[in-house]
Amino acid sequence: MQCDLDRATIHYEEYGQGRPIVFLHGWSMDRRVELPVYEPIFSVRGGWRRIYPDLPGMGRSTAKRIDCQDDVLEALLAFIDRVLPGEHFVLCGTSLGGYLARAIAVQRREQVAGLLLRVPAVIADTAKRTLPPFRPLVHDEALLAPFGTDERTALGDVLVQSPTYLAAHRRKLRDLVQPAIAANAPFVAEMRGDPRRYGLSFDLAEAEKGFTRPTLIIAARQDITVGYRDAWDILESYPRATFAVIDRADHGWPLESPRLLAALVEDWLDRIELSEKGA
Repeated sequence: MQCDLDRATIHYEEYGQGRPIVFLHGWSMDRRVELPVYEPIFSVRGGWRRIYPDLPGMGRSTAKRIDCQDDVLEALLAFIDRVLPGEHFVLCGTSLGGYLARAIAVQRREQVAGLLLRVPAVIADTAKRTLPPFRPLVHDEALLAPFGTDERTALGDVLVQSPTYLAAHRRKLRDLVQPAIAANAPFVAEMRGDPRRYGLSFDLAEAEKGFTRPTLIIAARQDITVGYRDAWDILESYPRATFAVIDRADHGWPLESPRLLAALVEDWLDRIELSEKGA
């Protein structure tokens, strides 16, 4: 499906019927990264209409007039207004998608019935993030030794150097991450390298204060991309938030523990449904 807008043409997929829930993927990724994370949960839980858009210039979405993150936000707001006109909906954002989801919740506060931030980029400027040092939890140099320099570079820092974790990590890179990056419009990398364009022009941390709908914030203890400490700093802005910091987890979570994600999401959905009933 596609939605033609002033700043972008947004391609998206929909599944199920019921309450709308919108999933925003991370920067330079596409909707295919979110589908295997969330669809196993919703395939056994009815009553939710799941909407997975590609961000402008990523996946199959094209950009017409996108120069900065404010433009991306404007395009996403226009997409929501077109697809869900005046409706209450729920938001899930991963990494930079979490940053954008927070901004949408600010701009459409009366419509957003719940918010999930998974390994969220709380601060857009990488230089200002609080990041833990990388230390593999399981170290097995013999396991990584057969890989050449190029593949080692592509693999990056492997948190758990076990056969199972490594196989899942390589599969995700091969099937989802690398194809998504290859399809990006040139401005995606350009914006990522310019903090003035990559961050929103307004003070998001100030604007989001007092969001009272059920919220779930999930940070990864060993996340060297966005960290976990910055997410704690926004907790008081969300008085109905569950906050979880997951051990044995990096920015690719829930690579090894999808059942834990399912339990957290189920509780969050229960809280949203109870809230809508006034309970």
